[in-house]
Amino acid sequence: MVPWIVARDGPTLSEVCRRFEVSESELMADLNLLFMCGVYPYTPDALIDVDVDGGRVWVRFADWFRRPLRLTAAEGLALVAAARASLAVPANGGEALARAASKLETALGGGGGEALDIELGEASQEVLRTLQTAVQRRRKVLVDYYSFGRDESGERALQPWRVFSSEGHWYVLAWCERVSGKRLFRVDRARSATALDEAFDPPPEAAGQGPVPTFESRPEDPLVVLDLSPAARWVAAQYPNEGTRDLPDGHLEVTLRVGSAGWLQRVLLIAGPDARVVAGAEGVLQEAARRVLAVYEAKDRAPAS
Repeated sequence: MVPWIVARDGPTLSEVCRRFEVSESELMADLNLLFMCGVYPYTPDALIDVDVDGGRVWVRFADWFRRPLRLTAAEGLALVAAARASLAVPANGGEALARAASKLETALGGGGGEALDIELGEASQEVLRTLQTAVQRRRKVLVDYYSFGRDESGERALQPWRVFSSEGHWYVLAWCERVSGKRLFRVDRARSATALDEAFDPPPEAAGQGPVPTFESRPEDPLVVLDLSPAARWVAAQYPNEGTRDLPDGHLEVTLRVGSAGWLQRVLLIAGPDARVVAGAEGVLQEAARRVLAVYEAKDRAPAS
């Protein structure tokens, strides 16, 4: 809206309302908020100026905004990655976004969509499309799902709330009728998804647009204490925990609730020797240790290339 108003140098309020399909009260609320937009130190010369007079509106940028936007290579790549990931979602296609991503790729030294190839997991496009459509139409789906933590497969009836990507994987946040609770599922672990005719009414929390944590602990989950070297402090920062304690040697002790042996196995494999188990539920630890050992034994048996 802002660049559109700037380019027309004083359009009428009614023209702006028609163009962006908003009421005049909504427009004025947005313009009043725009008065407070700017950059540090937020002095008058660093704020956006809005002038409404005689049924017309003018927006003038502060001098700071007249400078060309310059992105670092890392910022540019992050922007392209986000755009390509968004375009990969069914129903998120858009010629304008595709053109913008292509231009940015060219500026970064590539072009034609070849500069950066974004693949989020190995999720089936058919399953992803079925889930996306079910969210939009508020229809239940039946999925054949592999649970990594329990190492078992089975059908689940889901009420899908949101489909989103995080850290290179697709997820669906849904109400699982099998366990009568909210659950998060990795889309690439769904072997199939069948849309059902039965509709559902999503709860208010399903309408949230903020980030969804890909791991949430539960009070009944067992506690495990890890000793983290400085290189593995990311574990405490990335996952919800019950508390940390700095150790004299620069290490960090963190207490985590572990939802499954499979989850603990992945954390230990990623952290490697920088994470050491200090204490915890013996059953979970033994199962995680068995899984980790099996991974290393499989690597030892693999023929050399």
